[in-house]
Amino acid sequence: MGQVGATRDGPTAGRGVGAVARLRTSTATSAGGIVVRYEHDQPWLVVGSRRRERDGRTWTLPKGTPNEGESREQTALREVQEETGLAVRITGELPSIEYFFVQSGTRIHKTVHYFLMEPVGGDLAGHDHEFDEVRWIPFSSAATMLTFETERTLVAKAAGQLTGAGRAEAAS
Repeated sequence: MGQVGATRDGPTAGRGVGAVARLRTSTATSAGGIVVRYEHDQPWLVVGSRRRERDGRTWTLPKGTPNEGESREQTALREVQEETGLAVRITGELPSIEYFFVQSGTRIHKTVHYFLMEPVGGDLAGHDHEFDEVRWIPFSSAATMLTFETERTLVAKAAGQLTGAGRAEAAS
């Protein structure tokens, strides 16, 4: 008998039946912000909504991809203004979040750098096409409204920063 090898209809050499092909991997970076204002001494933040085939409607924080040569801060300021219609200033830094997703056969490890921000002008009605709707919500609603756990956790951390000295800084 001759050698037996993989055929187009059978398993590929080195890969068992039922094995999954490895995806290409890549990295991506974005920056965004949690924009904070106070109503009746309670913090509110801006969230945006979009429809997606795989997720239905998602509610997320504003963020986006850097243009060539931009710093994290410059990207965050630009993206938040584009996606929310608000001119903002950075009042503090927040922890970055990381997650994985698959797009076009590539597994992407994404890092998003976030900043605490406050509005200094603009209007939510001026938001761009990336969100269908942009609105202010109380921090207390973020845990049930935001779609992604990483963002819910980040908002909880931001709320902790807004107490005490953080509250005075964010309000200045």
